[in-house]
Amino acid sequence: MRTTAGPVFLADCPTRLAVEIISDKWAVLVLFGLSQQPRRHGELVDLIGGISRKVLTQTLRRLQQYGLVERHAEAPRWVEYSLTDLGRTLVEPIEVLTNWARDHGGAIADFQEAAEATP
Repeated sequence: MRTTAGPVFLADCPTRLAVEIISDKWAVLVLFGLSQQPRRHGELVDLIGGISRKVLTQTLRRLQQYGLVERHAEAPRWVEYSLTDLGRTLVEPIEVLTNWARDHGGAIADFQEAAEATP
């Protein structure tokens, strides 16, 4: 695999890998959920509507594998997740995307409804 950024269209480009990781809807929500403070698994389930415990566990493991999230276990039943330094570099871009979605989400929903209504 390449170690330097190249054309994002190439399959072995690290840029493409990074985009694939953070383009997952659950990954972005988990990263955003951890942006303010470390959280326990159950807290993230409650915070992120619609995510199952299984999918959250899979997402957290994947984000750990890529160095974006770290797991802290002080006792068998006390586990907390937080962003790594690398994960924190994504907070600002995710906030920008979230603000864009708040500003333009209604327009997107309107276009989607219109497209579905058109035969």
